[in-house]
Parts: sequence; C-alpha cells; structure tokens
Amino acid sequence: MPLDVEDMDGDDDARPGARGYRSKGDARRGAWWRPASTTGRVFLAFCAFLALSGLITAGVLLKNYLEHNAQFRVDSASDIQATGLSEVSPAQVLSVFRQDIGSNIFLVPLNKRREQLEAIPWVDRAAVMRILPNRIRVAIVERTPVAFVREGRQIELVDAQGVVLPMKPAAIAAHHYSFPVLIGIDPRDPQAARAARVALYLRMMRELDSTGQHYAENISEVNLTDPEDAQVLTPEAGRDILAHFGESHFLERYLRFRAHIAGWLQQYPQLAAVDLRYKRQVVLQMASGADATANEDKPSAAGQVENGGRGQERRAAEATTR
Repeated sequence: MPLDVEDMDGDDDARPGARGYRSKGDARRGAWWRPASTTGRVFLAFCAFLALSGLITAGVLLKNYLEHNAQFRVDSASDIQATGLSEVSPAQVLSVFRQDIGSNIFLVPLNKRREQLEAIPWVDRAAVMRILPNRIRVAIVERTPVAFVREGRQIELVDAQGVVLPMKPAAIAAHHYSFPVLIGIDPRDPQAARAARVALYLRMMRELDSTGQHYAENISEVNLTDPEDAQVLTPEAGRDILAHFGESHFLERYLRFRAHIAGWLQQYPQLAAVDLRYKRQVVLQMASGADATANEDKPSAAGQVENGGRGQERRAAEATTR
C-alpha cells in the first residue's frame, strides 16, 4: 500500500506544471507602472514629473501666446457683429462692448456681456460668442409687444412678461400697432406682478377669439389695477361702457354682455358700467339718475347701492339674468 509522504522541503510548487508554479522570469516581470524595485519607482515618478511639467509649461506658453498675440485683438467696432436687431440699435450693442475694443478676445467676459445686453429693455435674450481670431458675434432675440400701456399721459408698449418697452410715438405710428391700452401696469411694480396682470389680459383675449369670431377686436381698453378683475372698456352707442369680466369665463360673460347691452342702454340711458362677475345677476352702475332694477323681460323698482367715482355719484341697480 503506497504511503503519502509530506514533502518537507516544500519544493512541490517549484516543479513545472505544478499548481501555483511561477518561473523566475515571471517573478522578475510585472506591470511597468508598478515597478517592484525602489529604483524603478523613483524613475517612474521622475518621468511623471517631467511629463506634468511639460504639460503645464506648454499650457502657460499657449495662454501667453493667445493673450498677447496681436491677431487676437478686437481692433474696432467692426469686429463686433450683431444679428436680430430691429428695435435695439447697433449703438446700444456697441455701448456694452466699448471697453473691449483694443482688448484681447480671450479677455472679453462673455457671460457678463450677455447679462448687460439682456438688461436692455427690448432684449429678451442674447448669445455672445467668440469667433477666432478676433471677432465677437452677438445674437439678439427681441421682445414682442402685446399691448399698449398708459403711464400718465405717455403711451408705451408692454410684452407678455410685463416688461415695459419704450418707443417714441412716431415709431409706434410707423409700426401700425393695433393693441388695447392696459391700465394698471406700473413699471415701478415688481415684474412678477406686472407679468401676472398681462397674463390675465392675454388669457382673456385668447378666450374671446377662441371661436374665430375675433371678439377681442372690440376691446379698446383694459383696466388691470385689480389683478382679479379685468375691467374692459367697450364703445357702445357713441360712448364707452366699462364691463367687469373678473378673472375667468370671459367668453361666456362677453356674450352675455353683447346679448343684453342694447336693452340695458335703452332702459338705462345713464348706464356707465356693467358688473358681470356674478352667476345669476348683473350689477348695472349708473353715472347718475334714479335707481332701478332691470329685468330682461320688464323693469321693476328696487333699492339702491351707492358707489363713488370721479366726482360723480354713481348708483347701482341689479338686473336679474337667466
């Protein structure tokens, strides 16, 4: 019976083909980036230092070359090209880059210049790019006016974000703009408040035109002082009638107004305003005269509700509508 004898010398693994066998050549060879000897590690670190130093030196030389080479200098205003200009003048754009003329193109702070351009009232957004070797290209997207605004006696324009857009009267006339006049858009108010008021106006105009009948064309003035009540001024029988449309159901309330305004004017010659915000009744505000409650079928007497306004006493009479 054969006996298993333990190899006391421990040289079983040294036999070729044995498990875990490694030749002396394999032991000497290893990954080049992980040298086994101290000398190899020092040499590898020195080579890495030389390579890194070379890259840094090359970067510094390239930076100095780009910043000081004359071919990268913005020589004149002609090297600043702007597109998308209509209401924004080239002079307004050049005023932003005036200090960059004569400077190296790589020293122009593009983000700062973009912010300065977007501070111009008519600029909605801007993009600023370097075009090598020495040109700056500016792409402007201008704001689109959606209405007139009245500031005292001055008429200006406003866009959908509530930004007031200055324009000379002659230029406004030349553009043939046809917008309602918005009251209650104060440039001193926060832009978010102005934007909310303009959004109410735009929502109302879209709803009035949603059937393709272009009812919005009959609107001449909208008072947005109350952000929850779009007060519309419409010409009726040679005078203006103020209609309170609230903040919703604009088309329904407008059609209700159109269906009854002729009868209301005939019954109440002193009619000044119509409040359509209530579901089952309409409040008719009079400039002067006796109080009355109007019914769609026949008039009847009623009590009074007093309202003040612009030096004249104003009365209100309720008209039940079904």
